[in-house]
Amino acid sequence: MLRAKTLVLAHFWVAFVAFLAAIVLGEWQMVIRSPLHAWISNPEHYYRSVTAHGTVMAYVMPTLVAMGFGYAITELALKRPLIGLRWAWAGFWLVIAGTAMAALTMGLGKASVLYTFYPPLLASSFYYLGIVLVVVGSWIWVALMSVNLHAWKKANPGASVPLAMYGNVAGAYLWAWTSVGAAVEILVLILPASLGLTDTINAGLARVLFSWTLHAIVYFWLMPAYIAFYTLFPGAIGGRLYSDTMGRAAFALFLVFSMPIGIHHLFADPQVGAGFKFVHAAMTAMVSIPTLLTVFTIVASAEIVGRLRGGGGPFGWVKALPWTNPMMLAVTFAFIMLGFGGAGGLINMSYQLNESIHNTQWVTGHFHLIFGGAIVIMYFMIAYSLWPQLRNCPPLPAKLIRTQLTLWFAGMMILSLPWHLVGLLGAPRRMAYYDYTDPALQSQAITVTMSAVGGMILVVSAALFVYILASARRRPGAAAPFAFSMAVHPDSRPPAVLNGLGLWVAMMIALTVVNYGYPIAQLAMTPQAYVPVIPIGER
Repeated sequence: MLRAKTLVLAHFWVAFVAFLAAIVLGEWQMVIRSPLHAWISNPEHYYRSVTAHGTVMAYVMPTLVAMGFGYAITELALKRPLIGLRWAWAGFWLVIAGTAMAALTMGLGKASVLYTFYPPLLASSFYYLGIVLVVVGSWIWVALMSVNLHAWKKANPGASVPLAMYGNVAGAYLWAWTSVGAAVEILVLILPASLGLTDTINAGLARVLFSWTLHAIVYFWLMPAYIAFYTLFPGAIGGRLYSDTMGRAAFALFLVFSMPIGIHHLFADPQVGAGFKFVHAAMTAMVSIPTLLTVFTIVASAEIVGRLRGGGGPFGWVKALPWTNPMMLAVTFAFIMLGFGGAGGLINMSYQLNESIHNTQWVTGHFHLIFGGAIVIMYFMIAYSLWPQLRNCPPLPAKLIRTQLTLWFAGMMILSLPWHLVGLLGAPRRMAYYDYTDPALQSQAITVTMSAVGGMILVVSAALFVYILASARRRPGAAAPFAFSMAVHPDSRPPAVLNGLGLWVAMMIALTVVNYGYPIAQLAMTPQAYVPVIPIGER
């Protein structure tokens, strides 16, 4: 039984309404940059929209989904009421207050700095204070996840931590550590400059600190999706999880390998030495290990179902899978988009190949496939799976869900694949205007138009998603008891090292110190790294 229903619903509704608004902003950006629309006379409106779209999608929506899902997991997996309910509400309202503060500042045109906090261009201090409130609210969630797990362990000495809770707390610890980089950048460097206390800022150090957060935050976004892969998918299609231990290994390895790799975003920056760039590039490749473990485990779980349904031969089990099941469809779409996005990521992480696509539309296509594709489609399924518990309603209409998921997949592919192509041709990202009468750009007009059409499909899909959730009607006793997926061998105990997170957190911190310690110390002691600040109104 889920007692914190109102709390979880509050997180989800704010996340998904903000998500729908951000989708509309994203489509507007694509239309005005395409041949479908004349050039807007004031590009400031475009940059306001990009900042708002990115802030919601990168910070607000995934943070609220992770928090809401985390509270639900705590009660459903541990089978006990959430400890610290009042603190949880306090964290929620801090996130709301911070979001409102940042949104107002962006709407007034005082924060059109995109969402990457790259000095010397600085927004109003109210924008950064809003982001700080969002982070502080999320840190309350981190503390509550740790407290609830500790209390459960104390009441159940020697018991195996449920896999969903293991992944949930791993995601919380990852977020707590990765957010430190941006928090230090804002509190130590940006806020003093934006408040006028100093007229210079260490731009090189700020960029390195932000890279601490910039890439690892992707795996914080991923954690709820991976929890859904392991703990919702097998049971939803009528089977069992192939290996509980491999799931734990994947969550633990994400802690270790996702943190010390952010400098691969700074390959073109001169302030970091080539040696550390190479180390981060090599470490980036290691993130593929938990991803490949997950693909193998989830495909093996699906094969079990296909075999039990009568599928024979090497691939007969694929045909026998329950393809009309929305979860089956969603995970298939997620893996396809994850595959395309991951293949593009191999180019991004390469010290040499990255030069050909750095700061082009290729990068936009890559992270939209990973986040907007593989991650968000699983956020949909998390909501669909929990909604009967949250609203005390029957299961949501499968046919309508399949339509919504298919539209999202089609829209995301049509949106992002042309971006990869024009990125290879050198089209820069984050530009408010392109002149398609220029012979050098005429050939790109059709691909940019295709992306805008893909965005329109995504808007329809997002609106349908919100409609499906909003149209659910309460019916007492309609919701079936909720259960996470069982493993093939449910009574087997995981290795002790995979029943706790202490070792993995220590390794995460140690690797981060090794990979970031010297660049941060070096730049902090380099006077030449300080440059004059540029307030938003003076760019």
